[in-house]
Amino acid sequence: MDSNSCNQPKFSVARRIKSTRRSLSGVYAFRGEAIAYESTLERDFLQRMDFNRSVVTVVSQPVKLEFVARNGRKYSYTPDFLVHHSLRSSRRPMLIEVKPEEEWRENWREWLPKWKAAWRFAAERGWCFHISDESRIRGVALQNIQYLERFKRADYLDVDLDAVVRTVAEMGIAPFQYLLARHFSGFEAMGASHLFHLIATRQLDCDIREPFTDSLELWVAE
Repeated sequence: MDSNSCNQPKFSVARRIKSTRRSLSGVYAFRGEAIAYESTLERDFLQRMDFNRSVVTVVSQPVKLEFVARNGRKYSYTPDFLVHHSLRSSRRPMLIEVKPEEEWRENWREWLPKWKAAWRFAAERGWCFHISDESRIRGVALQNIQYLERFKRADYLDVDLDAVVRTVAEMGIAPFQYLLARHFSGFEAMGASHLFHLIATRQLDCDIREPFTDSLELWVAE
């Protein structure tokens, strides 16, 4: 069986997340499924994964691992998420620990044994193990994704949206400013909201890591 297949055995939650006063916990609606998180950084990670079209599933608290700590005692450790990608993607499933950079830099020696256990567990299954901090999660991409949220449920005429998509399909790649000039001349602000709606609803795609400027290139989402 393909290790990246979404048909592989499903993981149940290994550890239930409890509310805590130290961080913000809650539930994120990931494509109709409720996924628990226990910090704002984990919430932002889920938002990044939700926007990523190659991501198929995200499992919170997927597995409990046993490891021997530096003091010689045995403990259990539960990584934060398991991410599966589509079959068309070349990316392997990812076992993820979400941790603020300041925390892992301060405690990496103490936490290294449990992270080695996670790395071994992932490697045995053809997966990979990553520690994701602010540098991987936050930045321009997340700012863009959050900005697009306001346009996702907007109501526009299908005839106007379809005309833009057809133009992009004919061109292959079209600059943001060109589409405004061609379809919304004199009404650029309204036109920009149409284009952002098409990106937010994944009818058009772009490099989400790039700033939203007039030169932003758009193409039809696969």
